[in-house]
Amino acid sequence: MTSTPIRHPVRILGIDPGLRRTGWGVIEIDGNRLGYVACGSVEPAEGLPLASRLLAIHRGLSDVLSDFQPIETAVEQTFVNKDGVATLKLGQARGVAMLVPAQFGIPVAEYAPNQVKKAVTGAGHADKQQILMMLKILLPKADPQSPDAADALAIAITHAHHRQSSALRLRVVEA
Repeated sequence: MTSTPIRHPVRILGIDPGLRRTGWGVIEIDGNRLGYVACGSVEPAEGLPLASRLLAIHRGLSDVLSDFQPIETAVEQTFVNKDGVATLKLGQARGVAMLVPAQFGIPVAEYAPNQVKKAVTGAGHADKQQILMMLKILLPKADPQSPDAADALAIAITHAHHRQSSALRLRVVEA
């Protein structure tokens, strides 16, 4: 006689890094069921110097990790645009978004923006409205108050769909 393994829900934090607003979204997966936990954004005060903005992001994400205790994290990869300075600054916010979970001992997966859109909507070039519409279907209790929080939930959902292959890639890289 074999018994079925006991499954435990997995709590995932998705992060959409940004200097003005860093979105975050927490979901739980239990088998193939998704559940909404919380979402929001860290918004440093306007006019702060870059170092102070990064510190505010660090503190805000640290609070989210302490409050919701995810065991896996996913971050959106930086979209490289024509403005090199803006891209570098966004990269610094992304570095903080990856550092904070690492400080908590939580693995961090990365996903390209088109991969997130495709995982949530089925189309790699979906717009924000399409993502929001699918979020309402996939996570009916979610009510993100900003596009950044909605994107963070989409990143968490993407990780929920790809987490097995992400874990395998991490093991191969570490070997």
